Amino acid sequence: MDELPENWTDTKETLLEGMVFNVKYLGMTLVGQPKGEEMASPAIRRIVATARAGAKKFRKVTLTVSPKGIIMTDTETTDLIENWRISYCTADKTQDKVFAYVSQSPFNETLECHAFLCQKKKIAQAVTLTVAQAFKVALDLWEVAQEAPLAGPVRRCVVNAFKDFGSISALRAG
Repeated sequence: MDELPENWTDTKETLLEGMVFNVKYLGMTLVGQPKGEEMASPAIRRIVATARAGAKKFRKVTLTVSPKGIIMTDTETTDLIENWRISYCTADKTQDKVFAYVSQSPFNETLECHAFLCQKKKIAQAVTLTVAQAFKVALDLWEVAQEAPLAGPVRRCVVNAFKDFGSISALRAG
């Protein structure tokens, strides 16, 4: 997505299907905390510095943001990388076209900060707001699942989508 629809923040149905953003993947670094600007800003600086020092072109990817998480697709190879256990996201203040999120690796439980270069500052902010909105929708779905005795498979789907996306404290704090 290079241009945002006028009412993009009001489109819950679109968010449930997944909002798509075309960005460039800058890279990843390990971090010691799950959230906070004091953790994210230096991590983003490290990623940007490493990416600029490399001779390779940045990898073009699409990010599909939904209440289930973020799916990153390499636009050339169509390889999928799914990130569900997200604890923090930000549009960096100093690198204003950069969007980043922190997620827990499904393989070894380490915390990873992933950074992306957007075409415009407005897009970086839009991705951040969309992830925050997806957190809220996931929380709403989870709360509905807790209140209503849904049928087995439906309840499991809603609860698992929430568990994969983040924790209640991360959602309420965001």
